[in-house]
Amino acid sequence: MHASQGRSVGLGLALVSAFAFGGSGVAAKPLIEAGLDPLHVVWLRVTGAALVMLPVAWRHRRLVLRRPALLAGFGLLAVAGVQACYFASISRIPVGVALLVEYLAPALVLGWVRFVQRRPVSRAAALGVVLAVGGLACVVEVWSGLSFDAVGLLLALGAACCQVGYFVLSDQNGEGEDAADPLGVIAHGLLIGALVLTVVARPWDMKWSVLGGSADMNGSRVPAVLLLCWIVLIATVVAYVTGVISVRKLSPPVAGVVACLEAVLATVFAWVLLGEHLSTPQIIGGAVVLTGAFIAQSAAPGAASGPVASGGPAPAEGELSAGRSAA
Repeated sequence: MHASQGRSVGLGLALVSAFAFGGSGVAAKPLIEAGLDPLHVVWLRVTGAALVMLPVAWRHRRLVLRRPALLAGFGLLAVAGVQACYFASISRIPVGVALLVEYLAPALVLGWVRFVQRRPVSRAAALGVVLAVGGLACVVEVWSGLSFDAVGLLLALGAACCQVGYFVLSDQNGEGEDAADPLGVIAHGLLIGALVLTVVARPWDMKWSVLGGSADMNGSRVPAVLLLCWIVLIATVVAYVTGVISVRKLSPPVAGVVACLEAVLATVFAWVLLGEHLSTPQIIGGAVVLTGAFIAQSAAPGAASGPVASGGPAPAEGELSAGRSAA
């Protein structure tokens, strides 16, 4: 019963994370159209969140000495790497193609679990990934502007690999005195990501005046600073916190598939708030993604001696577990 409750909480947090991440594009697009460079929006997002989480980083300052590799990996991969690679890729290939390639991450997570960690995965989890990726192809309408720019595709694949790092590192809790509080990991990861992105984005060249004005959102004028607050507080702080904790309560493969809902939610938000209407293939694709996420999250774990159904850690002494729930 306890494991079932923990799994339900993890699923709920994963959905909140997908909702929060999915809303970032709707808030960022008006800022970009108002004159901000996409990479500058990313820098504002990560740096603002790092400042918000600064007290948490100070509270968990001992993590810098105890888990330096984990913090560096999370900051470089889960924060700076995903953002930088994705925005660089969309400068060379269509956004839809870049998004689809990036969301190959759940499939790559299963590959990591199966071939690197050499742990079995269930057919349900694998089927969920296949359905989710196929549904995403419809959501982003990948056929409407396919480009085979090799560098752009490699950058998008780099974003996918960095996203794998996010799910795998989020599951690295440690044991006993070596345990790493997820909030501390996120706070330090954001600080490291902000430092890296400062070098890449060169914010001193940014059009700061844009933040003092307003941006157009489907015919309505919205204060730019309000959009920035949404990106920082909801689409970054809330999204990362709920996302990391959900991985602890589920497993990297399951949480990764549920995270695919981000693309569906982003499309719905764009439809409602920006007037970007959904086509029939996008609606069908969204339904397929939902189906894949449901199948993956409902995969029941096996016995301790059997396969790890959802790719999570093997249960200890016969206890059923869907992954680490030490969050």
